[in-house]
Amino acid sequence: MLNLSHRLILGCILLACLTAGLAAIAHRSLALAGQDSLAGIFIAAAVLVALATIYSVLRPLHQLARDARRIAQGNLEHHVEWSSHDDFGVIAAELNRIAVRLRELRDTEAGRRQMEFQLSDAVLQSIFEPILVTDGKGHVLKVNQAAAELLGESAADRMALTSTPGGEKILNAIRDAVSMQKAVAAEDEAAMLPMRIGQRERSYRLRTTPMRDADGRLLGAVTTLEDVTSLQDTDRFKTQFITVASRKLRDPLLQLRRGLYALSQGFGGELLPLQAELVATACKEAEKLDDLMSDLIAVAELDAGKREMKLERLHPLPVLTEARDRYCDEAAQKRIRVEVSAYADLSVVYADRRALRTILDNLLSNALRYTPPEGEILLAAEEIGEFVQFTVRDTGRGIEAERLSTIFDRFNTFSESGTGMGLAMVRRLVESLGGQTAVESRLGHGTTFRFTLPVAPVEAIHHPVEVG
Repeated sequence: MLNLSHRLILGCILLACLTAGLAAIAHRSLALAGQDSLAGIFIAAAVLVALATIYSVLRPLHQLARDARRIAQGNLEHHVEWSSHDDFGVIAAELNRIAVRLRELRDTEAGRRQMEFQLSDAVLQSIFEPILVTDGKGHVLKVNQAAAELLGESAADRMALTSTPGGEKILNAIRDAVSMQKAVAAEDEAAMLPMRIGQRERSYRLRTTPMRDADGRLLGAVTTLEDVTSLQDTDRFKTQFITVASRKLRDPLLQLRRGLYALSQGFGGELLPLQAELVATACKEAEKLDDLMSDLIAVAELDAGKREMKLERLHPLPVLTEARDRYCDEAAQKRIRVEVSAYADLSVVYADRRALRTILDNLLSNALRYTPPEGEILLAAEEIGEFVQFTVRDTGRGIEAERLSTIFDRFNTFSESGTGMGLAMVRRLVESLGGQTAVESRLGHGTTFRFTLPVAPVEAIHHPVEVG
C-alpha cells in the first residue's frame, strides 16, 4: 500500500504527464501555426504547477508529522504552530489538545503515585514488627522503624547487615525466596533469630515473601521478623510441665500395672470371669498410658535438645530390611505383603540408629494398622541430591485432605489406636537428623510418608605406600 505522500507524488506526476501531453498536442498545433515559443512556455508552466502542488501539500504534512513525533516522545510542552483554519489547522489544534490532556494525566498520575508512596510508607512504618523490603537482587530498599531499632540504623546497608546478629541468616532467607520465587518461612527452632535489645534477648521467626507485578515478574521480597519470644516461653514451660508430670506419674503407674498383673495371674485369689475381663481391660489401658508417657518424655527431650544423637554411617537397604523383619509376623497374621525396594549401592546416610529405627517403626505400625487384609506396604529408598529419601507407602484407606496439614502435630487424631504422638516424634527426629518429612494421601488410594536424611560425607581412605 502506498502512503499519503507517495499517492500525492504519483497523482502530481500523472497530472504533470497529462498536462505535458496536452501541452504537446497544443505545441504541435501551435508549431503548425508558427508559435513554438508559446508551446514551450505552456509546458514549463505545467511542470511548475505540478511541483508547487507537491510542495504545498507535503510540507505541512511533514511539519505535522515532526510535531506529532515530538509529542509522542514525551515532549508534552511542545505546541504546534498553525495559522490557517483548514483541515491541517484542525489536526494541529487536536494535537495541541492531546498534549494538554496528556500533561494533565501525567501530573495527576504523578500526584497519585506520590500519595500511594506516602500511604504505603506510612503503613510500613506503622507496623510494629520489623520489616525489610529488598529488590530482585537482594539489596535492601526500605526498612521500617522497628527493623531499624532492632538491626541498627545501618540495616539498609547490605554489608553492614551481614555483621548484625542474625543478619547473614536474614540475607540467606531473602536470597532463597528470590531464587525459588516462593515464600520462605523459618518454622523450626534452629532457624529462630535471637536478638538482644537492651538487657533482654528476644527470638524472632523469619518469613520472606516475594513480590511480583501484574505480569508475574519478580520485583523483590518482603521479609518480616515475627516476635515469638512469648510463644517460645510458653512452649518451653509446656514441655517442662509435660516432662515433669510424665516422670512423676510413671512410678504410680508402675505400681498400678504391677497390681493389675498380680490380679491377672491369680496371686490375689481366683477371679470370676467378669472380674478377669475387667482386669485384662485395665491392663491394656494401663499399657497405653505407659506408652503415652514414654512418647511424651521422648518428644519433650527432643524439644529441649536433651536427647543426644549418636550419628553413624548407615546403609539404607539393611535398615529397611531389618524394619520389615521386625513386623513380618504381624503382617503375615493380617495377610499384608511388605516389600522392600532399594539398591544395595545407595549412598550411606549419617543418622542415629535408634532414632531411625523409631521413625520406621512408627510409620510401619501406622501402615499396618490402616491397611486391610491382602493389602501391600512398600518400604523404599532412593538418592536425591545430597539426601536419601525413604518412603513408606500403603494401600490403606487414606487420610482426609483437611487432616493432612496437622498430621504431624501432637495428639493428632490420625492414630486413634495409638498415643497420637508417633508422627510428631517422627517429624522431630527427622528434623533433628537434618532431614524433612512429607505426606501424600487420598481417601481410598492409600498413604505415602516420605522423609529425607543427609548423605554421609565421603571418608578419605589412606593406602600404605611402599618405599624403595
